[in-house]
Amino acid sequence: MWRSFLSLLKKDFKMMLSSKFLVLAFGSLVLYSCYINFVYVGIDQEIYPVYLYDPFHTLQEMSADIVKVDSFEELKTKIGNGYAVGIDVSSRTPEVTMVSSGIRHTDNCRAAYALSLLSPVNFTKTEIIGTDNKEMKSRREITCEFLFFELAAVGFLGIASMLFKEKQMGIIRVHGVLPVSKTAFILSKLCLFLLSDLVFSILLTVINLGISEGLSVLPRVCLQTGILSLLMALIGFFCSVLLQDFKQFSLLYLVLAVFITTPVFLVGQIGIVWDWIKYHPMYHLFMAMKNAYWGVSYANGIYYIICGLTIVLLFLLVRRALIREMAKEG
Repeated sequence: MWRSFLSLLKKDFKMMLSSKFLVLAFGSLVLYSCYINFVYVGIDQEIYPVYLYDPFHTLQEMSADIVKVDSFEELKTKIGNGYAVGIDVSSRTPEVTMVSSGIRHTDNCRAAYALSLLSPVNFTKTEIIGTDNKEMKSRREITCEFLFFELAAVGFLGIASMLFKEKQMGIIRVHGVLPVSKTAFILSKLCLFLLSDLVFSILLTVINLGISEGLSVLPRVCLQTGILSLLMALIGFFCSVLLQDFKQFSLLYLVLAVFITTPVFLVGQIGIVWDWIKYHPMYHLFMAMKNAYWGVSYANGIYYIICGLTIVLLFLLVRRALIREMAKEG
């Protein structure tokens, strides 16, 4: 059994090399890291810039963060990006004007922040939590998103491409008549993809968060990586065994990438509120990964029990589907 498993590992590793999966993963690592370090962190992410139109100089004391404009037309131009906030004092009374974000509580926060800058002396004292600056927060956010996408979409596609290649080469047909353990056949692929995903997550985290910050969150990140990697690998395995060719699988991949993953990003990052999202399993996986990057334990015991049972159930389904496929091929 052990010798057979090692031979399967060796064969699957050669298949990963021939399918250029490791090259793709390394290319993604370089691309993501270059974008984060040379593009994303350099983007001006000033929080809600505030512009003031005060033709009669009604306001004498205000925060230095407010930028004055000379006309109402200029004020409308400045806030046209949908991010900045304008204050119009042409009627002697401050009036907030801005393009709505579509989220009411976000618009209220933007308006409250803008008005607070008009009275810098009577500010409300707040408690500062955490030590991260804006750049480190941005690094945590974008690194989490890239890792989640890599595991949920690219990893799902990787194991499927390997299995379809084995189908074309007749490897599954050969294993159907050889005395090879079906469990070992599945575990060899799961182990290789899990290992590659863990290495990818470690490198992506350390490179983009730094050694100190990266190592501090790696235990939680690796745990969530392992859960998501196994789930997506088993789902990809199951679908590729059932479907006839890669064209059918490509359509399924499109549904996963666009219609299943996209709502999770919209709720998790933009703040759109949908009550039904709490029933979306990918949302809980994403939030667990996101909180892992902040060193926070998002999930409780029920989450891990459900994930564990789901992995076991998917493994049994995959094994049953593989046995039927090998019997059909044989």
